Amino acid sequence: MQRHGVPVRVLEASDGVGGRARTDRVEGFLLDRGFQVLLTAYPEARRVLDYGALGLRSFLPGALVRTGGRFHLVADPFRRPWAALSSLRAPVGSLHDKLLIPRLRSSVLQGSPEEIWTRPETTTAEALRGFGFSERMINSFFRPFFGGIFLETALASSSRLFEFVFRMFSVGRAALPSGGMGAIPAQLVGRLTPGTLRLNAKVQALGEGEVFLEKGERLRAAAVVIATDSTEAARLLPELHPPGWHGTACLYYAADRDPVGKPVLVLNGEGEGPIDNLCVPSTVAPSYAPAAGKALVSVSVTGAGEANERELESEVRKHLTTWYGPRVSDWKHLRTYRIPRALPARRSLEPAALPVRRRPGTYLCGDHRETPSLQGAMVAGRRAAEAVVADWK
Repeated sequence: MQRHGVPVRVLEASDGVGGRARTDRVEGFLLDRGFQVLLTAYPEARRVLDYGALGLRSFLPGALVRTGGRFHLVADPFRRPWAALSSLRAPVGSLHDKLLIPRLRSSVLQGSPEEIWTRPETTTAEALRGFGFSERMINSFFRPFFGGIFLETALASSSRLFEFVFRMFSVGRAALPSGGMGAIPAQLVGRLTPGTLRLNAKVQALGEGEVFLEKGERLRAAAVVIATDSTEAARLLPELHPPGWHGTACLYYAADRDPVGKPVLVLNGEGEGPIDNLCVPSTVAPSYAPAAGKALVSVSVTGAGEANERELESEVRKHLTTWYGPRVSDWKHLRTYRIPRALPARRSLEPAALPVRRRPGTYLCGDHRETPSLQGAMVAGRRAAEAVVADWK
């Protein structure tokens, strides 16, 4: 908008930018507020972000699956062909299941990414069954992997979203910025004209051409873009009917050494215990730890859960001990993030179907208007900005 001559003021309710994509520094470790990655193939991210400046570091394509009391590597055969034989031998699904993966990949790569949103829609679970995957493969691989992405283990999320995300993993990388996920919004804010951003400025209500701040201040505005999550948007615009939420919890530990040994995501393929997935961000991006020889362990639990923080940490540590033995008792618990409003729970997805304009002079954006992802948030922001510019002229 600023490039098109529209004067802009950004009001941020909290003490920093990023919303759900923020990073804290704790005892020298970089802790993202919930486990997140950037999929480098996201079309909007490629258009908007400077990947080189972010210093992206990538995960290995594939996953380490815990099943039958052991860890088994399931690698992407197209980018790790030398690991294909061990992947075929891994007791994660059947040989038939693994031979279906190239067919699935070919299917999601047909046409443009935009065409995926016009395909027939069902749930992810039903789509996988319809493709021929066994329940064993769904439960030991797809459920922990995509359940960790969608933050719901029933795999009730849209098959269109699954196909889009599978395509992104197939042609790009899952990566972490060297400065943490918070470096992404920081890069975007750095492009604003100085003085545009105002922190600790929560909006209490909207009027006709007016914005009322919680601290009592009133601002005039010819156009207002509500760039919040769906719950906050509905508070400001009561006529909205926001979707529900998928929640998550993320626990961080400091360890003397990396328990995994590879920059790879570890999945709970056994379906028991609180852990959904685990990784060591400092092995992916060494800047996540304060010094060599220190490891940051990230553990994700789907759902916000009912247990209090101490009970949750105790349950997770017990589960970790069954995986990595008594050394887990030496790990230092750094912080637990409980995020009940992590991702919008939209079952049906038709991006661009939800209107940007609401009331006259009022515009909406956020991942709840597009796909529940960083890609969706960026696309929604661009659509809102384009609408403001068009109306401004």
